[in-house]
Amino acid sequence: MKKINNLMNPFLIIFIGASLRLIPHIPNFAPITAMALFGGAYLNKKYALIVPIAAMVISDIFLGFNASTPMVYTSFFISGLIGLWLKNHKNLHSVISATLFSSIIFFILTNFNFWYATALYPKTFNGMIDAYVMAIPFFRNTVLGDLFYTGVFFGGYELVLHFFKSKKPAYSK
Repeated sequence: MKKINNLMNPFLIIFIGASLRLIPHIPNFAPITAMALFGGAYLNKKYALIVPIAAMVISDIFLGFNASTPMVYTSFFISGLIGLWLKNHKNLHSVISATLFSSIIFFILTNFNFWYATALYPKTFNGMIDAYVMAIPFFRNTVLGDLFYTGVFFGGYELVLHFFKSKKPAYSK
């Protein structure tokens, strides 16, 4: 089990998450929500809530910070809290539901902030609706990316666990 604990090193997860944000990718198709959910489900509470924010800060040093940054970070913090709930509810339905709920939270918070903090849309109800409507193509990418990376993180880790649990020693004394 020691080898599995090495795979769960929070700094390795931060490095992977930050690295995947830095390489060219489809807009909003990123691993941070998956990291937050995964961290909440498999790491202790301290790391579960710090890992996704640390990955964001590290990669945003290179990508840049903007008016949306605080709300983006807030959405990932909330995803970490959802991941903490997943710790005791790990099954396919709960993981998919948590992923979709996290995607929706990201969409609502970040697009409200984008409407509020930029001059692109009028500060009216119709302006806010326009901001959300224009963000729908990005939402599709968010959902697909979140589901993909959550599947990779949770599925990959569970496969590794299964492999190490079922592996028998080559010889016995």
